[in-house]
Amino acid sequence: MRGPHDIIQAPLISEKGSLLAESTQQVLFKVRPDANKIEVKKAIEVLFKVKVVKVRMARYLGKIRRIGRSMGRRPQWKKAYVTLREGDKIDFFGGA
Repeated sequence: MRGPHDIIQAPLISEKGSLLAESTQQVLFKVRPDANKIEVKKAIEVLFKVKVVKVRMARYLGKIRRIGRSMGRRPQWKKAYVTLREGDKIDFFGGA
C-alpha cells in the first residue's frame, strides 16, 4: 500500500507551470511512473487539503546516455497536470 508521499515525488516549478497556475487553476507535479490518475487525485487532496477536479498525465521515457563505451538510460518519469476547484490554491513558497 502506497501513501500520498510515495505517489507525489515533487512539484514541478517552471515557467510553463506558473503560467498554467495563474490562468487555468492547474498545478504540475512529478509523480511515480506507475501511479494512475485516481491515486494522484487522492494523494493531492490528502496532502494539500484541496478539491481536485481533473488530472491529466504525461509519461516521459528516459534518455539513453553514454560515457565512453558504457551506455545507460536515465529513469522514466511521469508528470501530472492537476486541475483544482475554483478558489482552491496550492502555494509552494508560502508567499504573501
